[in-house]
Amino acid sequence: MTILDRVKAAIPALPPAEQRVAKLLLSDARAFATLPVSELADRSHVSKPTVVRFCRSVGYDGLADFKLKLAGSVNEGVPFVHRAVDEDDKPGDLIVKVIDNAVAALLHYRNEAAGHAFERAIKVLSEAGRTGRRIEFYGVGNSGIVAQDAQHKFFRLGINTAAWSDNHVQLMSATMLNPGDCAVLISNSGRSRDLIEVVEVARKRGATTIVITASGSPLAALGQLPGQILLTVDHPEDFERYSPMVSRLLHLTTIDILTTGVALAMGQALRPTLQEIKRTLRSKRYV
Repeated sequence: MTILDRVKAAIPALPPAEQRVAKLLLSDARAFATLPVSELADRSHVSKPTVVRFCRSVGYDGLADFKLKLAGSVNEGVPFVHRAVDEDDKPGDLIVKVIDNAVAALLHYRNEAAGHAFERAIKVLSEAGRTGRRIEFYGVGNSGIVAQDAQHKFFRLGINTAAWSDNHVQLMSATMLNPGDCAVLISNSGRSRDLIEVVEVARKRGATTIVITASGSPLAALGQLPGQILLTVDHPEDFERYSPMVSRLLHLTTIDILTTGVALAMGQALRPTLQEIKRTLRSKRYV
């Protein structure tokens, strides 16, 4: 049953105000997926909380979750360009659609992210940082860019870290890992043969692997093995048809959460170093 089928079936059981929201949805589902809550409320002649209650009544966590799922079912977008836009969109339309698509995905991720998995990852990374162990970031293609961003953030914390995107170098790096070291693997699809090889090598060396990828993928399965950590990042972006946009934002956000958690866990002794880095860099800017 599609989202629209579910809404049609639920209409008789909905309160009158929520029925008006349902009818607005069925009249133009694509517009519903992009309009802000205030506009949806005005067009339905209901309050903004009623719009949110409608989304929960039909089985979703809230408006952001509902719009994310709805966009995935009714909007094909422009293949290989962006899933939330149309061929004839004006710049103003692009601004709204691209940003709304990203915000909806971030809100959905906020609600779905597993706090216990982040807690484990932050604990392991903090311990590696405190004891001078290595933290290596691995990604290929676009995920390699996220790996570089992660290395930059952890480097500022005084941690022994590196990022690798060439598979030959990745395998050499993983071969040199030891117990207490961490291998952080980032993949949108979770189907990269290169990264699966790296996980297997890192595990054999006794390192802890932290996998950031889509649930249900081969890479995610490896991240669920005993002693390893899986941070699932799911989104409606079809990696076979679209260049990574939302997925990259989600991966960067995941890295930001880990970096912030590690910085806090390493304590206030780290703050003077971060302050000194900022003071040193200030001399490189024009006043």
